Amino acid sequence: MSTATQLPTYSPTDALAAFCKAAGEPLRLNILRALSNDSFGVLELAQIFATGQSGISHHLKVLTQAGLVTSRREGNAIFYRRSLPQQQSPDELLHNALLSSLDDLPLPADVLLRLKQVHGQRAQASQEFFERMAGDFQSRQDLIAGLPQFRDSLLALLDSLTFPAEATAIEVGPGDGGFLAELSSRFAQVRALDNSPQMLELARQTCTKHGLHNVQLQLADALHDDVAAADCVVVNMVLHHFAAPADALCLLARLVKPSGSLLITELCRHDQDWAKQACGDLWLGFDQDELAQWADAAGLIPSESLYLGLKNGFQIQLRHFAKPDSRSTLTHR
Repeated sequence: MSTATQLPTYSPTDALAAFCKAAGEPLRLNILRALSNDSFGVLELAQIFATGQSGISHHLKVLTQAGLVTSRREGNAIFYRRSLPQQQSPDELLHNALLSSLDDLPLPADVLLRLKQVHGQRAQASQEFFERMAGDFQSRQDLIAGLPQFRDSLLALLDSLTFPAEATAIEVGPGDGGFLAELSSRFAQVRALDNSPQMLELARQTCTKHGLHNVQLQLADALHDDVAAADCVVVNMVLHHFAAPADALCLLARLVKPSGSLLITELCRHDQDWAKQACGDLWLGFDQDELAQWADAAGLIPSESLYLGLKNGFQIQLRHFAKPDSRSTLTHR
């Protein structure tokens, strides 16, 4: 009489041992450090750590099996990011302690330099797309989610907020300027920031057409140039064009005055990878909890949210993040 083969069972100590083994290697720890607020593909990580692709793939496999990283497909590439500790798992406390300790450690200078080079390559690809496709960009954007598809919902969210009569606003990446008229009628002064002269020229033509005299067009990099803060910052369908969206959200937060608001319109995560080629998207949307997590790291408080389903299968998230008053922050510390 034959007996069924017994499958091996893994005890909590087995899982803890696998976790410790995965974390017990310097390169894997540096990979986790690099993934602290970003996600990278295998080829990018191989460039960052000056290591062969097969070696990086092996380390990522070990980290994935230990539950330290997760992967997701972005078009033809697979990107890796750090996993959050699982509640009530055997390694939860150790996982939290490991990530906390890692985030206090700097990356080696040469690794940090190559990481910045990867971000620069992403940013250059995005900027070159806008310079090349400026005249045709709006028709391409309409393939996914043009302004008319979310304008009314965004205005309802904006009008639910209270700003003083002298309040100012910034729109980052205004495209052809289609939303500037709405901001112009609601704020005393509006600035439109874009690092593409071609795109800014489209916005200028819109401002001239509608006589938007309180709108200032500024050729600037919203993430790195010295830009004065405003009471309300609007970012419509732009975050998925940034090389490092989590870092971008932290830098965008500095443009918001205390007690001000950051309004973000973005795609929810999707798998339609043709958007990368057609619209220059670096990322295929974002999970809702990703934006909330990044906003929290930027010192912002998640507030109202709206979600719109479109007929073409895309879903849009409209998010309001509030920046607390610095005095109230000090009071609660």
